[in-house]
Amino acid sequence: MSDSVLETTVIDAPGPHTATVIWLHGLGADGNDFVPAVPYLDLPDGHGVRFVFPTAEAIPVTINGGMVMPAWYDIRHMDLDARDRNDAAGLLRSVEQVRWIVDAEVAAGTPANRIVLAGFSQGGAVAIELALTYAEPLAALMAFSTYVVDPDRITATRTDANRGIPVLQCHGTYDPMVPLGSGLRAREFLVGLDHTVAWYEYPIQHEVSAPELETIGEFIVASLATSSPS
Repeated sequence: MSDSVLETTVIDAPGPHTATVIWLHGLGADGNDFVPAVPYLDLPDGHGVRFVFPTAEAIPVTINGGMVMPAWYDIRHMDLDARDRNDAAGLLRSVEQVRWIVDAEVAAGTPANRIVLAGFSQGGAVAIELALTYAEPLAALMAFSTYVVDPDRITATRTDANRGIPVLQCHGTYDPMVPLGSGLRAREFLVGLDHTVAWYEYPIQHEVSAPELETIGEFIVASLATSSPS
């Protein structure tokens, strides 16, 4: 168990709870950031999906002048390709904190293969690392406007359970924070690990658009259709 339990914002499932989406926010946001997006996913009536939105711990963030804000890990500078850019220990701590949330969902009766992990930007990096190293098969991974922090570490620590997990990646073609090329490199990495990646580009910046939300909703429904509620 993590030594620090994250606060979460929860939207309960309409009708019987049969699946869970755990959705991680980006740098400086919090667990309420994507709550307004849920109605725009256009999920079918009585879909049974519970949404859990954790809030990262507040820490000083170097690229923001040391300002304290919710962050999954520190970012030391803007060079996405530099190995010293990200705080590896902080990222792994966040991975373990979110792993505990997944474990708690499973312990409460939601099978792992009915759980979708999702994340935007920093949250996407955490979601990728956790999904590929989780010990039980998950339903799917969704990664938005994000990148892979340490491909070598993931390759060395990934589990057999989620080899081939379906992945949705969405990225803005005009993203100034996480350039499109970073997302494409993440896609190449995931495909190289035998994942089926549904890739979508949108003419937006570092954000999520209405058409993207429609795609996300469709992907959630399709991913959960391959497993049956217990």
